[in-house]
Amino acid sequence: MIGRDIVPIPIPFTDLSSYRRRPVIIISNDKYNRETDDIVVVAMTSNLKPADYGFVITSDDLKLGSLRKPSRIRVDKIYTLAQSIVVKTFGRASETTFDRICSLLRELIAKNS
Repeated sequence: MIGRDIVPIPIPFTDLSSYRRRPVIIISNDKYNRETDDIVVVAMTSNLKPADYGFVITSDDLKLGSLRKPSRIRVDKIYTLAQSIVVKTFGRASETTFDRICSLLRELIAKNS
């Protein structure tokens, strides 16, 4: 797995009866991904409602693959996941899109002045 890859992960329903696959973007660097069993990701959603630390992307914002519809990247929804739950990669964010993610992450964790 490579940083910037878009992968579907299983998200369980609240009653744990089943799950649905949801897309995430891998933000951890390639060295981390090679040397650990985990990946660090940010969420993507089809809910385009404005959100702080989020922005909308389309297939034009990908280097590889495509999106069925515009999606909002939620940089404030960060998860560490086992690589073993990833079964496929269906896209890769462009450098420009990834730079925007990184910029919003820096804003999110910046010290308040």
